[in-house]
Amino acid sequence: MLYEAARWNPDWPRESIEEFLDEPSLRRYHEDWGREGDGGVIAEVDGQPVGAAWYRVFPAEMPGLGFVNEKTPELSIAVAPLHRRKGIGQALLRSCMVQAREEGFQSLSLSVAVHNRSRMLYQRAGFEKLGEAGESWTMLANL
Repeated sequence: MLYEAARWNPDWPRESIEEFLDEPSLRRYHEDWGREGDGGVIAEVDGQPVGAAWYRVFPAEMPGLGFVNEKTPELSIAVAPLHRRKGIGQALLRSCMVQAREEGFQSLSLSVAVHNRSRMLYQRAGFEKLGEAGESWTMLANL
């Protein structure tokens, strides 16, 4: 699902998943998964994963793209292309926000491309723009 989250635009080139997961800039999103501050949920249809939402706390010396501070987990969401625009992303987002709040986090951050339609989903869920880098926004929602 990390692959789907990072390669959301179908017009972008598609490398192999192995090459993708080995990219240093993306490795930080999955290496040592399950450490303190990691959480997430998976959406399934007929027993097959079709979407996921997850969050991770990053250290300041190795921040994620949506980094705000060391106490705010960064959220990522992915839904397989054939299952988009069916409410799965919204359900994943809400579930992750509840889970993070129950784990004691006060907010979640994320990075989203300005032209990515999911930006509107995040805004409806209470995420607000904190900053802009290139063609991406860093957003934050209080839980």
